[in-house]
Amino acid sequence: MSDHLSSHDKNDQDVDLGALRDRIDTLDQQILDLISERAACAQQVAHVKLAEDPEAVFYRPEREAQVLKRIMALNQGPLPGEEMARLFREIMSACLALEKPVRAAYLGPEGTFTQQAALKHFGDSAVCKPLPAIDEVFREVEAGAANYGVVPVENSTEGVVNHTLDSFMDTSLRICGEVVLRIHHHLLVGSNTRRDKVSRIYSHSQSLAQCRKWLDAHYPHAERVAVSSNAEAARRVKSEWHTAAIAGDMAARLYGLERLEEKIEDMPDNSTRFLIIGNHDVPPSGEDKTSLVAAMRNQPGALHDLLEPFHRHHVDMTRLESRPSRHGLWNYVFFIDFKGHQEEPRVQAALEEVRQRAADVRVLGSYPMGVI
Repeated sequence: MSDHLSSHDKNDQDVDLGALRDRIDTLDQQILDLISERAACAQQVAHVKLAEDPEAVFYRPEREAQVLKRIMALNQGPLPGEEMARLFREIMSACLALEKPVRAAYLGPEGTFTQQAALKHFGDSAVCKPLPAIDEVFREVEAGAANYGVVPVENSTEGVVNHTLDSFMDTSLRICGEVVLRIHHHLLVGSNTRRDKVSRIYSHSQSLAQCRKWLDAHYPHAERVAVSSNAEAARRVKSEWHTAAIAGDMAARLYGLERLEEKIEDMPDNSTRFLIIGNHDVPPSGEDKTSLVAAMRNQPGALHDLLEPFHRHHVDMTRLESRPSRHGLWNYVFFIDFKGHQEEPRVQAALEEVRQRAADVRVLGSYPMGVI
């Protein structure tokens, strides 16, 4: 009797599984048809735009931010909102490539977190080019060889990337967006290295700093060697003996390395913020951030005078950094981020007062706020 029931249950299981597979096949066809319809609609948008303006801009950061936020708000699961947004990002990236592929330069080499940020923001259908230095990314965009650039600006553990801030001193480029990545560092080795034989560990200086306590506890006697990037660290250990690299998932895949240990960063919420730079202003998306740089006269109370209008007009500042000015000994410029778009009345009122008090103010851009 029990054998008969088991066989009967198995048949029911087979029927149910077959029906579910048929249902998936039907859904796949519907998804395929809808994506194709969306792509055709994107092509029609391109024709309309080009008829109105031969130099039309196809990529609209504020529009994509609105779409992705709406998708995450409407998502009912079981896939998490971030994963659903990633899938829609790729659909939008592929559709945009039918109109005109986005060309993006990023701080390389391949396999870095900056490349990961570029792909998160623009999708895999964008044409992404690695460059060896931050100022070269700025030059590539200024020259028109790339539509956008992707550069790191701050890490939640190690602070700001001064080279990026300094690059804004001598450019007319605008900030068009931001990407926030949760940074996970792994200890990677090649096939030539055993766990108990690691005597040297390569990584970028910031990554070594972000994993300092873990390294002290687990590899206190291993030599720590700072290199130009985590991807360069991964490239080196691919062929070396008794060495390891601290790097992320992209570098591990690119060089075919084994993960000895995962997520070895000292701070579990370790994140890095990246900026998207371009040549145009971005209209409001509904949830924006603005960045500016201000030069103050060297006088008592100058910083208070700079910040007071933001407080009085209820503008929420999220970051304040000072950098030495290039136009006078012991003079400083201030980089400020705050919530809101420069077209909002309260922001305009605050900025007008700041301009009256500062020696020079330049808005670097208003752009959709990034989310992890």
